[in-house]
Amino acid sequence: MAMPTTASATLSSLSSLSLHSIRRLSLLPTTTTTTIKAFSFLPSLSSSSSRPTIILRARPSDIDTSFFDNVDPEEDVAFDPPEIPEGFVSPPSFDEGPMETEDEIAAAYEELYGPAYSGVSVLGNDIYVMDSKVKKTGGFGSKVKKEKVRDGFEERVVQVRRVTKVVKGGKQLHFRAIVVVGDKQGQVGVGVGKAKEVIAAVQKSAVNARRNIITVPMTKYLTFPHRSEGDYGAAKVMLRPASPGTGVIAGGAVRIVLEMAGVENALGKQLGSKNALNNARATVVAVQQMRQFRDVARERGIPMEELWK
Repeated sequence: MAMPTTASATLSSLSSLSLHSIRRLSLLPTTTTTTIKAFSFLPSLSSSSSRPTIILRARPSDIDTSFFDNVDPEEDVAFDPPEIPEGFVSPPSFDEGPMETEDEIAAAYEELYGPAYSGVSVLGNDIYVMDSKVKKTGGFGSKVKKEKVRDGFEERVVQVRRVTKVVKGGKQLHFRAIVVVGDKQGQVGVGVGKAKEVIAAVQKSAVNARRNIITVPMTKYLTFPHRSEGDYGAAKVMLRPASPGTGVIAGGAVRIVLEMAGVENALGKQLGSKNALNNARATVVAVQQMRQFRDVARERGIPMEELWK
């Protein structure tokens, strides 16, 4: 019977123990926490088990609220607002004052975010908003039609041809357009574009022509300063100045390029191939070889009168 004697001795030693709570030092006020002062061990032995079962029960503790006894929020916590500077004028209310006009609102919006999608610049900036003016040509399912860019250049279609590309599944039909743009004041450009539709091909070629603008040298009689010839591929173009009242005597793509450039008195002749695109570009090459008399005299460092001697 040594086992019950040992168990009873162990329980008696455990029942005499007591656990005291430990207080922690802190700069913050004591919170409402429950502190356990002591534990009581209540052993219970069952007849079927030789090991004792220990049940822990905690005693309720006191809550330390002594910190708030001497604190008054209304008196101890003082609110010190900043002083108002001298000459301070309070801003007017949002509802006071005259109402802003639509133009003032549009100008303020444009200053912050740029021109609106209406394509109209309120601040006077020369800005063209892409795809700003779009209108439909038909009802449901119809494609949009964009208005022409208003930049001072006129467009003229030289040629529209069908081109076919052979692919694995068959043939693909496209359209190639040649367009000449100019302001009739010495600026002209030739462009080409391809698309599945004629309108799209013309638009592409017009954009390409605007990227290739050149300046045509002309005299006060709206003619060339001297003779010139240009080659492009198998095409060869000859240009000659003419007296006032002669007009533009040329044909094909050469005539269109000269008219869009603003030349009124000139002679032109196609000497090689009759390809419209090559002749138009040969005309551009011939124009680029021309030079004004004042530019030559400036480069040579002599007055213009010396050029005629």
